[in-house]
Amino acid sequence: MTDTPPNDAAELTRYIETRYHALHREHLPVLAQMAEKIETVHFGDDHVPAGLADVLERMIGDMEVHMKKEELILFPAMRKGGMPGIENPIAVMRADHDDHTNEVVEIRRLTSDLTLPDGACGTWTALYRGLTEFLTDLEEHMRLENDVLFPQFEPS
Repeated sequence: MTDTPPNDAAELTRYIETRYHALHREHLPVLAQMAEKIETVHFGDDHVPAGLADVLERMIGDMEVHMKKEELILFPAMRKGGMPGIENPIAVMRADHDDHTNEVVEIRRLTSDLTLPDGACGTWTALYRGLTEFLTDLEEHMRLENDVLFPQFEPS
């Protein structure tokens, strides 16, 4: 990633929305469709990441709810300098991040840590390449929120 996130909290919330939220909304459904295709076409292959499409579909829903809470409630409050009790919605977001981390662990388990089997088809290869990019983006997204943005609004 060549762009540098801003330090200002209000600007950082906008950056997160445009750099990460938009990208997750664009990429995750495509990855889920590819996973579904792999699971169907290669059914019975010992290397098939059986259940991956379900994990990704669940993540689509979970992340959409999470991102909407940030976009409609938390980020607007942060852009205004915070609000009394803001640590409560931040705690909810941190708990969601823990859930996302558990889903990442499950994706890595199902895909043998994104290791392609010998002779993997183009779709399988594209899926794992896309998952690698998604997981990298998701981890950086959560790090920015957990380590840079949220501490600016939490009591020390």
